[in-house]
Amino acid sequence: MQTTHFKTKLAVAVTAALLSVACATTESAPSQGEARAPSYDAQAHAQSQPSAQASQQLSLEQIMADQDWVARSPERAFWSYDGSQIIFDRKRSGSPMRDLYVRDVSAEGNGERVALSDIHAYAYRNAVTNQDRSMHAYVFENNVFVRNVRSGELTQLTRDTRSKADVNFLLDGRVVFRSGHEVLAVHPRTGMTETLAVLRFDDAPTALQEPADLIAREEIDLIGFAQLQRQQRTERFEHREQLAAENATLVASPFYLGKGMELAELSVSPNGRHAVVAVQKPQSWRGEGDIMPRYVTETGRIENQDVRRRVADAEPQEQELYLLDLQSGEKQRLDYSSLPGFDEDVLASVRSENYQQRGEGYRSERKPRAISVMPSWSAAQGNIQWNDDGSKVAMFLRAWDNKDRWIATVETTNPRLVSQHRLHDEAWINNRVYNDLGWVPGQNSIWYTSEEDGFGHIYRKNLDTNNTRQLTSGRFVVDGIQMDAAGEYLYYHANQPHPGVYEVYRVALADGSIEQLTELGGINHFRLSPDEQHLLITHSNAVQPHELYLQRIGDQASATRLTHTVSDEFNSIPWKAGEIVGVPSSHVDEPIYSRVYLPDDFDPNHAEGYPAVVFIHGAGYLQNAHAGWSNYSREFMFHNMLTQQGYVVLDLDFRGSQGYGRDWRTAVYRQMGTPEVEDLVDVVNWMGEHANVNTDRVGTYGGSYGGFLTFMALFKEPDLFAAGAALRPVTDWAHYNTGYTSNILNLPQDDMIAYRRSSPIYLAEGYQNTPMLISAPMVDDNVFFQDSVRLVQRLIELEKENFETAIFPVEPHGFVQPTGWLDQYRRIYKLFENNL
Repeated sequence: MQTTHFKTKLAVAVTAALLSVACATTESAPSQGEARAPSYDAQAHAQSQPSAQASQQLSLEQIMADQDWVARSPERAFWSYDGSQIIFDRKRSGSPMRDLYVRDVSAEGNGERVALSDIHAYAYRNAVTNQDRSMHAYVFENNVFVRNVRSGELTQLTRDTRSKADVNFLLDGRVVFRSGHEVLAVHPRTGMTETLAVLRFDDAPTALQEPADLIAREEIDLIGFAQLQRQQRTERFEHREQLAAENATLVASPFYLGKGMELAELSVSPNGRHAVVAVQKPQSWRGEGDIMPRYVTETGRIENQDVRRRVADAEPQEQELYLLDLQSGEKQRLDYSSLPGFDEDVLASVRSENYQQRGEGYRSERKPRAISVMPSWSAAQGNIQWNDDGSKVAMFLRAWDNKDRWIATVETTNPRLVSQHRLHDEAWINNRVYNDLGWVPGQNSIWYTSEEDGFGHIYRKNLDTNNTRQLTSGRFVVDGIQMDAAGEYLYYHANQPHPGVYEVYRVALADGSIEQLTELGGINHFRLSPDEQHLLITHSNAVQPHELYLQRIGDQASATRLTHTVSDEFNSIPWKAGEIVGVPSSHVDEPIYSRVYLPDDFDPNHAEGYPAVVFIHGAGYLQNAHAGWSNYSREFMFHNMLTQQGYVVLDLDFRGSQGYGRDWRTAVYRQMGTPEVEDLVDVVNWMGEHANVNTDRVGTYGGSYGGFLTFMALFKEPDLFAAGAALRPVTDWAHYNTGYTSNILNLPQDDMIAYRRSSPIYLAEGYQNTPMLISAPMVDDNVFFQDSVRLVQRLIELEKENFETAIFPVEPHGFVQPTGWLDQYRRIYKLFENNL
């Protein structure tokens, strides 16, 4: 009867979800406290499959085959420069290679493959434009190209093998870029090339060196010829310096940025007068002595591959920041001391706790923290942004300890850092998303994204008045931001209708009014057309992989499907989308959103109750219980197969997952594996109460972070699951990489308490011999094979039983070979069949 009651409540919730989507043409963002529908019927929102048969028995052989049988979907789509075509990558049939395709917007079909002889004319996905958008420039195979957007004329500016980066336009029409340690500017019409700056990673030369020792000092004092040599050397040095300063035809003297340093960031101002440069001491990306053997090779011999260093070996990385005057040759260091909190001991309480556990006392002191420009991969709009005329620059800075992010500006006439915004988080700053930054054209205002109110939202700050306005708000997240040319609107996608549904919106920078532009359901990514009248949408739903759609921006506009790349074979199968359900949490107010798949002919009164499988997604900070096509496509199909055989399947977005705000993200701080296992307990109990599951017959599996959580569940809650499969699992976080782990657990030398609390290898005594599979790829350069080896040895020494290890000699972290996928899932399936 409880299950029937749940079904009644679910029907009401689904109706509410449908209504919220249908009426979602909002004019302003909802308030922070606005509730969202707890459930979402993904099946109802999935596009129909007209050729689907009534039933078709799935097999592991079919599911794990080369995924070409599912679809060769368009990837990384973008507009042509004039908006008449769309360009995208597409997987080559039977090969991991990607080909570039082009399709006229008005044409039919999936486009044509671009010939290799023409690919340079189409490979401008990341092109930059000049201010009036009449020209664009890009790099293809280390060479710079520029196109007149109005005439279509394409010009190749360089033809050599040297790498090119940091391409942009100057206000005078020249194209600027970096080649090695030189900053060059090329005039598109004349081809005239000028070296704007030469960077040297050495100490600045001087006319005379101090005598090295006593012998040299005495020689100079005694011997006139030695004195003459020094005098002539001084004259030559001063002549070269004077010539470079006074003769405009010569390249200016190099900027000397310190011996033993390397370039980290460079950005040239639009007027070509200044550049911001960040430099740092080189750090080896690999750990000393760490190698990964490859046992199956073309040579038949063992080959060793270097691998990344571990967080236990990490050292702070700080940068020196400079403003270079490219005309005068002056170099001004930008001091971080103007940033609020630059010298705070933000880890004082953590260090004190760890010292106390060791029986020691900790004394906190203020000292400068390691600060750097936020890496550009985490800032979709660029981590360094100049205003229109190049007189001011804004940039993201971050502390290496992960607790602070600053937005700082610099006026070129007064070169010092001015803090415009500080985002502090006692856990860690989200350096994955919500780090967008830009200037409002023609104004002394910036816009940026921040998680400061608990969710990723857009803000605008007027630098003249120092007033900040929040443009979006509510219990949803905003991402994928694009600004129009005039700076009138910011376009974005957000999960405002439901945590698992991402639609496209725009917000007016002037008054903060918001319009919803799409109503497709599922997940939608977009690119704004060159004329800003259309959206190119990459859309998917729970049972259909990504396809491209075109939609005009306007009232009541509908989207037109452009591509049809999903195979007939895949479409012939009546896939279950599952229902997205908000499972109540016994620990926090927010629900645990989960996809629930019920068996064929589900009977809520089935006397014995159903066996069930809980899937635990990887990455930690990832969203899987959403209404779009899953990154776990094989797992999705496997779950459909399990329902055909009488299983209930649930995959959950445990605490730490993406898309649910800051508090959900940081719940795992210093305790990875604790809140997530609490959530696993809640969803298993929920299935017992509402899905007629026999809770003695529940198994679990997951890969990477999901493999780690499988261990944590079996070791911390040994009665929760009857079987578990840990795939490519992390077993000791001190052995994982720095960027991911130090965010959540700090550094081992500061917080070994967190590492012992969060690493399965320290908790293995809790394993009570539940049947367990450990799946370990041997050429995994992400989670090392050693992680599994060390845990297996620990289990052996603890005299544990009922675990087995499957090794995969040629598979990396993400598995590639269909045979490897098949073997792994046969073992998982056998584990469940034998124990559930």
